[in-house]
Amino acid sequence: MKTVRLEEYNQNSFQKAKIDKALLAFGSCECHGGHLPFGIDAFVSHDLAVSVAERLERTVVVPPLWYGMSLHYRHKPMCVSLTNETATKVIHDVFESLFYWGIKKAFVINGHDGNIPCIETAARDVKLAHPDMRIAVLDAWWYTIGDLLPKETFEVWNGLGHGGEGETSIGLAVVPHLVDMSQAKGMLPKLDPRVKLIWNFDELTDYGATGAPEKGTAEKGQKIKKAIVDLVVDFIKKMDAQGWKIRKK
Repeated sequence: MKTVRLEEYNQNSFQKAKIDKALLAFGSCECHGGHLPFGIDAFVSHDLAVSVAERLERTVVVPPLWYGMSLHYRHKPMCVSLTNETATKVIHDVFESLFYWGIKKAFVINGHDGNIPCIETAARDVKLAHPDMRIAVLDAWWYTIGDLLPKETFEVWNGLGHGGEGETSIGLAVVPHLVDMSQAKGMLPKLDPRVKLIWNFDELTDYGATGAPEKGTAEKGQKIKKAIVDLVVDFIKKMDAQGWKIRKK
């Protein structure tokens, strides 16, 4: 069976594999309502990363980051959070470790909104320090699926929501044994789609979830997973073919 998880390699197998690409999965430990596990963001992003790596050559998946910047979600148990500064530093150091060992192509699959600015800052700083480091980021798969899947796939809010229809669906596809649909409930906040409002989560919902988690299904989750994995595999293969260069000289 093909090994893609970095933690399963040893010195000899790693050197023989001649790894040149790494997939990084970033998540969080926080409440996603009564129906999803605290670690759903990392469960999902890591599962996606492994599925992508299995279709590529010379690629490993770095052990997932189970903690993120989650302070804005701590009104419900149980939140274990890093600060923005700590999360940025951890992500930065992971990139630096890859570069040190000659892995100069990194693709991030992020599972948590609070990590987005931290990933951006860390990636920019590493890119400035090491111009030949190649970093690509899928920072919000939950928005990406709105463009990848037919509009009729989701019943409410285009599948959006923290622990909402889309995230509950992919949870049912990835870790069905950890999803309790009898507890699936959320609220639909009124947010302007053109203006970013900075909120703490208790301002959006009385629960640990927004959107319509009760509309989630494993079938929708499988469609989400396939669409994202296909997108990332196609992107990385295209980048490999063009040497990860952005423009032609």
